[in-house]
Amino acid sequence: MSTTTAADTELARLSGAVAAIATNLVELDQNPDRQELGRIPLTGRTATAWADAGTALEGLWQGHRQLTEVIARAETLRGQRRMNDADRAAYQHQVLGASITLSTATVPLAQRGLLGSGQVVSTCTPAELLSAMEASFSTAVAVVTSAGEAWRRGMPAAAEAADAMQRVRDLTRQSGPSGADQLLAEADRLLGDITRVLLSDPLGADLTGLARVTALVERADAERTSAAELRASLTQRLRDARALLAELDAAQRAADDARDAAAGRFPDDQIIAVRPIDPRPELAAIDALAAAGQWSLISPRLSAWRRRSADRLTVLRDAAARTGALLTERNELRGRLDAYRAKALSRGLGEDPALGPLAQAARDHLYQAPCDLPAARAAVDAYQDALSATIASRGTR
Repeated sequence: MSTTTAADTELARLSGAVAAIATNLVELDQNPDRQELGRIPLTGRTATAWADAGTALEGLWQGHRQLTEVIARAETLRGQRRMNDADRAAYQHQVLGASITLSTATVPLAQRGLLGSGQVVSTCTPAELLSAMEASFSTAVAVVTSAGEAWRRGMPAAAEAADAMQRVRDLTRQSGPSGADQLLAEADRLLGDITRVLLSDPLGADLTGLARVTALVERADAERTSAAELRASLTQRLRDARALLAELDAAQRAADDARDAAAGRFPDDQIIAVRPIDPRPELAAIDALAAAGQWSLISPRLSAWRRRSADRLTVLRDAAARTGALLTERNELRGRLDAYRAKALSRGLGEDPALGPLAQAARDHLYQAPCDLPAARAAVDAYQDALSATIASRGTR
């Protein structure tokens, strides 16, 4: 293949490349992520990377212009009807040679030799420029796509985390204060830091922190739920406590009534008196803790109050039962005595000299105050035994 033919082949390749470069550079310029990178103040890794990418983009447009100019000059030369050797050499130099000036630098006098030039010119071939432009384009595209991917991945996730946080915060406000508030504050601070970095430095944003935000929000929701369950449980226990308080009031009245009914009728040492204790102030203090949202302080105090109240309820009910039993037993003994005396009368033993004193003794014990129940019981039993024996002896004659 002749040098001119090789130049023709390369010129065709360069022409096609320039058209593709123009299309790709325009598309890159119109890319929303590239426009966003050029619009906002950048920081950190992204600022450094975009500065390099910006330089690369400037070089790409400059390279596109230089390639276009080289192609135009080469096509002008090649388009001549007849090229002489000089034109052919110029054409081949434009397409295959170092025909593109990259930079011109002035050499300071102190650094020149006697025969040195005052300027240093850096040149390259169109093929070399095209290869360098491909590398620059890859650099710019990598920054734009990486930043865009970080935004598209991070921003929706951050918005979702913010929405979840707001939902839990709203539920927490409805259910009252709890440890969820502190967790939400930490999640909010962390999400704010991630979002700020993501907006200005997408390449430097640590999106793994979003998983920690999500975990904090989930812990806050669990804490809120736990606190709500605790409040519901304690609220029910407070209702039960107020019901127990009503039982205590009723038991205290029953014990007092039984004591009053037995007072003076039986010896004092047989009457059980329970010293009044008002459980209301302590329960009111527990209610005040509930109103203030101090639920964690309620449970132990409420448990202790309920334990003491249950014990007192047992004591009051026992006192009422045992004191009431005095009257019940006395009335039962009176009924028995009346039944035995009626039986004696029906058998003609109402004036029996042996039974009469026993019946009177039993009556005296049962109707005197205070009533000695053991003595009265013994007297009624003695009368019953004597009556039974008397009836038996008469029946055998």
